[in-house]
Amino acid sequence: MSEGELLIGDGVTQGIVRIGDTVRRPLRPFSLTVQAYLAHLRDAGFTGAPLPFGVDGQGREMLSFVPGDVPRNPLPPETVGDDVLVALATLIAALHEASAGWAPPPDAVWGGTPASVGRLVSERTELVSHCDYYPGNVVFRDGLPVALIDFDMAHPTTRLYDIANALWYWAPLRDPRDRAPAFTGADIPHRVAVFADAYGMTARHRAELAPFAVDMARRYHEDSRASAELDPVFRKLWEDGAKDELPRAEAWLREAAPAITARLGQPG
Repeated sequence: MSEGELLIGDGVTQGIVRIGDTVRRPLRPFSLTVQAYLAHLRDAGFTGAPLPFGVDGQGREMLSFVPGDVPRNPLPPETVGDDVLVALATLIAALHEASAGWAPPPDAVWGGTPASVGRLVSERTELVSHCDYYPGNVVFRDGLPVALIDFDMAHPTTRLYDIANALWYWAPLRDPRDRAPAFTGADIPHRVAVFADAYGMTARHRAELAPFAVDMARRYHEDSRASAELDPVFRKLWEDGAKDELPRAEAWLREAAPAITARLGQPG
């Protein structure tokens, strides 16, 4: 296909193009559910997400193009500031506020990794949210996060999971060996606390976050290993580093959890 400007996106979804002020994406089983969710966010006044425009004449999902800059891994030094964490936490808090109370349609279909589809909503859930704050899904303007794109992983979840997923990428909750160079020596308990204060995390969430993140890292490891056996795209991600980085992240989090919890219990 020669029309439009090819967009790299998350590196997993192929065939995404920009045409004028719109983005066209291959229609997936979950696309219409995501369109309904984005319509709710629009109607609730949330401006940090693409607008849904339905399906075009070629059977592709249509969304508004969100202008701005999208960072790539490894995260550049200009993204290490506390102001980035504050802006991201504020954006996610606004998303959660807009999402609260939305009832998905009875025929809702959710995306996910090959190994996770079918069990995404088996646990207690509070709201639908983005659930994938990979750097390529966060749009910056004037050096700060202002919007989110690629809602392919959106599904019913909890606020705590969504917060932990954001911190996974942006604190980041990783072994120092597996962080971008600018983040290698970062004070992770401090960064988590900055995010928590800006989001307005409850005392319960502050107490639960670090243990939850340890379990999340374990589940990411198990899910990635299983997905690698089912899909060649995820097999490449596994071989390119996930098989080593994920167990390192879990081990590092187990060691760092007490310091993170202690810092979250201090006055902001």
